[in-house]
Amino acid sequence: MTQPFNYLAFDLGAESGRALIGRYHGRHLTVEEVRRFPNDPVLYNGELHWDLPRLWYEMTNALTSIGPRILSPLSGIGVDTWGLDYALLGEGGTLLENPYHYRDTQTDGMMDRVFAIISPDEIYSRTGIQFMQVNGLYRLYTENVRTPKLLRAAEKLFTIPDLFNFWLTGVAVAEFTNATTTQFYDPRKGDWSTEILEKLGIPTHFLVPVIQPGTILGGLRGELARKTGLTSVPVIAPACHDTGSAVAAIERASESVFVSSGTWSLLGTETSTPIINAEAQKLNFTNEGGVCGTFRLLKNIMGLWLLQRCRQDWQAEGKNRGYSELAETARSSQPFRSLVDPDDPLFLHPENMPTAVRQFCARTDQPIPESPAAIVRTILESLALKYRFVLDRLEHLTGKTYGEIHIVGGGAKNALLNQFTAEATGRRVVAGPVEATALGNIGMQMVATKAAGSLEEVRDIIASSFPPEIFEPREHNGWEKTYARFKDYCRATIIQS
Repeated sequence: MTQPFNYLAFDLGAESGRALIGRYHGRHLTVEEVRRFPNDPVLYNGELHWDLPRLWYEMTNALTSIGPRILSPLSGIGVDTWGLDYALLGEGGTLLENPYHYRDTQTDGMMDRVFAIISPDEIYSRTGIQFMQVNGLYRLYTENVRTPKLLRAAEKLFTIPDLFNFWLTGVAVAEFTNATTTQFYDPRKGDWSTEILEKLGIPTHFLVPVIQPGTILGGLRGELARKTGLTSVPVIAPACHDTGSAVAAIERASESVFVSSGTWSLLGTETSTPIINAEAQKLNFTNEGGVCGTFRLLKNIMGLWLLQRCRQDWQAEGKNRGYSELAETARSSQPFRSLVDPDDPLFLHPENMPTAVRQFCARTDQPIPESPAAIVRTILESLALKYRFVLDRLEHLTGKTYGEIHIVGGGAKNALLNQFTAEATGRRVVAGPVEATALGNIGMQMVATKAAGSLEEVRDIIASSFPPEIFEPREHNGWEKTYARFKDYCRATIIQS
């Protein structure tokens, strides 16, 4: 191989978006971030929205500036983003509104209204997706209640990466891994669950065909190709859901537990078929689409959102500290003093996150953490214990015992949380790659363009190119005692919610 294959991955998360170039040199893969931009939601008319035109502006600027970064042509372009949300396009492909942010409060209470029309049992049996008010189904129902004329004016519904793929290529499709997150896709039928939408009185005319990850969509639209000079580069649908791309980068994903750690923590394992039964519904596990015929049996955990929001709230008070500094201060804070259930409704969209943490502790008769160090320690210990809580239920559901936990994504850089996770679970933690989402995106582009022969080969290449960091459990006993207490707080959350 005289020249490397070059792939461009757009990886858009809840806090920021990035453009990265992956270079494949035979058996070695490197990745370089070439552009980063904020992804700040906007509040107007009492509603929280994503600013998609701004994200598109940043993406097209990245495409325009990509030429000087590489010495040989691009081999592919792929987009991955968060799941759950969608955009509506009207006549002529017009964006009818900036898509709602999944933390917008107008879906509060909408799950109960949906369940009064169609039972949770039927929804789960058709979709296999866990119940969260942030799912696209409840947003779509909310819009049908509040603005039904808008829904009927829509000609196409796209999840967020599907919209960007449409703007890139003009091809109107829905990528499988992201479609499954909406909770109106039926994995057994292999298509949208129109039955659910019709029972709720929601239109279905705007649904587009579903395609699998690794599909080559085509080249850039004419005006965009001419502007960027990328006239012959294919746009490829990787796993367009960011967690789907992250798991695509993990070795032995079906033999171990993964945690895709970022704003959300998604803990689960890879399966060959969805596990949709009464026990999975009772435990509220989700079956999201994976790559190459797989599924991801997992559970969403609120994740580092708690820490991110605390940091934002402290910055607003003039206390500007980075994540690494906050973690270091937490090391010296008293252990196991106060704990929270990260998935308590208090933490979904609080006015002030440190206050919400204190409110939970007061509600459960615990000492109130006052300093940032104490609050950070509370959050990180609680996340590690919640991983244990979900892991226990995953093992019960699959009938397997898992010896390793693979933590990937930005949260893999948090050494203190990694060590806490090893202690709390009594398992070895394999941390990295940090860039798993972009690497999985690039890996599926490699499979699509025949630069790699299989998913297994891609995973081997990534593992050898980005060696992980290992964390071994050292002091499990103290955590074991604390875990019994923590489970009571989780049960209190279930009762309270």
